[in-house]
Parts: sequence; C-alpha cells; structure tokens
Amino acid sequence: MAGASRHDAWQAGDSYEIYMGRWSRQIAPRFIEWLEPDDDLDWLEVGCGTGALSARILSDTNPKSLISVDPSEGFLEKARSTIADPRVEFQIGDGEALSIPSGTRDIVVSGLVLNFIPDREKALQEMQRAARSKATIAFYVWDYPGGGVEFMRAFWTAATALDPSARDLTEDRRFPFCTLEGLADLAHRAGLSHVETTKIEAPTRFQNFDDFWHPFTLGAGPAPGYCVNLKTAEREKLREKLQESLPTAEDGSIPLRVRAWAIRGRKQ
Repeated sequence: MAGASRHDAWQAGDSYEIYMGRWSRQIAPRFIEWLEPDDDLDWLEVGCGTGALSARILSDTNPKSLISVDPSEGFLEKARSTIADPRVEFQIGDGEALSIPSGTRDIVVSGLVLNFIPDREKALQEMQRAARSKATIAFYVWDYPGGGVEFMRAFWTAATALDPSARDLTEDRRFPFCTLEGLADLAHRAGLSHVETTKIEAPTRFQNFDDFWHPFTLGAGPAPGYCVNLKTAEREKLREKLQESLPTAEDGSIPLRVRAWAIRGRKQ
C-alpha cells in the first residue's frame, strides 16, 4: 500500500475539480434524491473534498445546519471559495477522530471518500457517535472493482499494457471491497441497522481528447500522480495509446460513464 498511496495527492482543489470533482457533482444530486431527507436537519459530511456534495445538501435539502469536514486544507479552501452559505461550516478534520460532539447530528453522510480512510469501520462508528438516536448514516463510493469509473479504467488499462508494474496502483486492486456486497457487509460490521443499497450512475462526456488527457497531467489523485511521475517519453507513449483506444463520437467527444454504490442505514 505504501507504493500505491504515494500517488494519493489529494491537496490541490482546482486540479481535483478538473479531474474528478466535475463528475462527482453529477452523482451528488442523485444520492440526495435517493436519501429523501427531511428539511431542517443538522447535517454532518465526512470528507467533503471541494464541496460537490456540500453544495447539493444546501441547495436541495433546506438544512438547518451543515458541518463539512475534510483533512485537506487545499480542498477546504476551494469549497469555501465557491460556497457562501451561513448554514455551512467547513472544518479540517479526520474521519477516524471527528471533533464533533456526540449525539448532535440528525444525518451523517460521506461521498467518495470512505475507501481512502484506513480504518473504515472506525470512521463509520465515529459517524454514528456524532449522530442522534435513529439518525441516518449514508455514504457512497465508486464501483472500482466493476470498472465503474470508465475514464479511470481506460487510463489504467493503457498504463498497465505499457508498464505491468502499474497494476498495483489501480483502484480495483487497492479497493476490492468497493462492491455492493462488500460495502453492505462493512455497514453491518460497523453496527448500522436497516441497511439499504443502490446503484448511482451518470454520464461523463469529454469534449475531446485534450479534455480527457489534461486532468491526468495535473497530479491530483492516484492516476494523475502516476502520470506526472513518468518520464516524458513514457508519458507520450501513454498519451498515444489512450488516444488510439478511447471511444470517440462523430463530433470528437468521448462518451463514458461513472457508477457508484450508495449505502444507508440507521444508528441503533
């Protein structure tokens, strides 16, 4: 894991937004719609990133308050710069040790981050600790084992064809538990009751190959981290292989999709 995690450079908010944030923003409203939350709730979001889910909570649920926590100050700066709402407070924090008083939140959520937390059960237990009795606890992560992030799978397929050692960096190998069954089991082991699951999908249409390739050159995330650390000639070979292999529409756009698994349960 040490060799793989060296590429998890989740700090530059603008770079992350171009690479992943714009697509995670398409999953967030679908997740909120599935939750069907009441109005006027006290929310807690663990791992808010650049604010994709935060923004939808504020716009779609009429919350009483929202505390959004993330360990990356760079991500929090990006979120604060784009979300000006008195109901939200962005805090630096660790999902395994939340500085939130016990029993104070009506609903606790986490989007696309739980797989990056080393002790996932502890994080879910911390989320429950912060929640009030019978509160909803919900999260979603990408379907890495099933190739649910098609642009990421295309990148690693090309990269491993050129460099077999890159296989150990791929998300499907690093996060094999990110299946519907594996995540439901995690929720049960963490003590959640009334566990339910669903699939959330969205399109990811890149305008052209440059729109697809540029985010991988910015270094924010495992695949971009791998890309920027390649020698120039190796990176060019990877670019050429990707350009040859990607599906391209008549207008030059690249139509792909993303899929996430969502889990919800209740604090007992």
